Amino acid sequence: MTVTDTSETDTVSVLEANYAALEQLLDEIAAGSSDACGDAVVAELAERHERAVRRMESIGNRRILDVSDRDAFRVSGSKNLTDYLSTRLRITRPRRRLRAVQHLEAMHSMTGELLPPRAPNTAAGLADGHLGAEHADAILDVLAKVPAAVDPAETAKAETALATEARRLTPREITQLGVRILAYLDPDGTLTDDRDRARHRKLSLGSQDAQLMSTLSGTLDPTTRALFEVVLAAWAAPGMNNPDDESSPRGDHTDIDPDLLRDAADRDTRSVAQRNHDALKALLQCAADGGLLGASHRGLPPHIIISITEQQLRERAGVAHTTTGTDLPITDVLTLAANAQMHLAVFDNHTGEPLFLGRAHRLASQAQRFILFAQYGGCGATDCPTPYAHSEIHHADKDWADGGTTDANHLAPACGPHNRAVGPKPDQWTTEKITTGPDRGRYGWRRNTDPPDQLHANHRHRIRDLLDQHGVDHLRAEDPQPDQRPTSAPTSSVEHRLALVLIDHIPRPMTTQIMWPSQQRT
Repeated sequence: MTVTDTSETDTVSVLEANYAALEQLLDEIAAGSSDACGDAVVAELAERHERAVRRMESIGNRRILDVSDRDAFRVSGSKNLTDYLSTRLRITRPRRRLRAVQHLEAMHSMTGELLPPRAPNTAAGLADGHLGAEHADAILDVLAKVPAAVDPAETAKAETALATEARRLTPREITQLGVRILAYLDPDGTLTDDRDRARHRKLSLGSQDAQLMSTLSGTLDPTTRALFEVVLAAWAAPGMNNPDDESSPRGDHTDIDPDLLRDAADRDTRSVAQRNHDALKALLQCAADGGLLGASHRGLPPHIIISITEQQLRERAGVAHTTTGTDLPITDVLTLAANAQMHLAVFDNHTGEPLFLGRAHRLASQAQRFILFAQYGGCGATDCPTPYAHSEIHHADKDWADGGTTDANHLAPACGPHNRAVGPKPDQWTTEKITTGPDRGRYGWRRNTDPPDQLHANHRHRIRDLLDQHGVDHLRAEDPQPDQRPTSAPTSSVEHRLALVLIDHIPRPMTTQIMWPSQQRT
């Protein structure tokens, strides 16, 4: 007689049943009312609820560890664990959550031994609900700043003290306490070395807000700071690189007439922070113009490349999209378009450029890449946020190894992980041409375990199309009504399938000294 071990099956079924019971209980709690409870009970229930939420955070970390141990993110079609947390669990800061999992959960060593959590007291506080996720983040932020040369036993004592005090303090107070503990561990700064400085260097560009502005944050090592200060001393001086003053000197102030610079400085009303911003912008512009970025990046010129419809340009309304994922207001687009090299992309018909290469070339041509950028805007995989500048060109109709052709209507952009995730296995993806509806002509993605008719296009990079599908009026309120718009410009009969690709600043040969166009002398 064969004996089957059903312990794992029973455990899984019990766990699933418990989660089902929890969801049902949550429905009952949500439908309940506290009208019959006294004030003291209402306050106590709020505290109990918060402890339960914190305990669920700890249990959720364990579930994420389960997914990581089994590589179970592949079943959902995610390209890695971070992508799974971001797209499937919709966690705002997936890397911070993964850091919590790594420090607060018991993990296996290379030999299979189960190791205790790196921050055991913090893990215990989160598990019993006395600490929240923000407390844990504050503690881990402090521990990350402990110099590598500090005795591990002293670091462990610091973690114990922080976790103990966190049971009565707020996360902000924990951060303040951490500053004092760090000062105690390394009072004269002698333990901080190059390893610690290298570990903490960073520069991050935040997401665009409602005004399309972005936050730049970072921690610079000493040499980088010194170099940055040198740049600001020259490029951010009063009167220099002022975008609001046409007579403002550009570049640095070498060989500039002192009287001209003095007059520009007298007219300069910018703050120091604004001058620093404009200096950085001018420096980046010169790097792009001077050829420092090379001749090509993934088959496209390393410059600002914008996709905008002919209708938006004619009506001077809307938001354009760049290959790097940035949204630009129409005013900025018009300024850039004055010096831009334009490529016209018409999807119902093609130009005489070599868009159909068949089997002659495996890699897409530059013209094809322009077409695909205007058509997709970024990685075409479902909900993938990767911008076009970081995407590869995927043979979407049939893989090159299987006889696929490098024709524009058989290609689609895909980031590296998604490009490699296409295949016949159950946890892989299939791409097929969408033949009906608003996404007609683009390639849709579906997991191989999904029904064949469940093809999904990625609208993250084509927000205007998404608004059109939901009937959202994206015209600005101050714009004239459609019947009041100027009629002098001819209307294209295929404008919904037409886009302009603008390339700002055609690259020029690098000179010995970087100079703006207005400064170059013959």
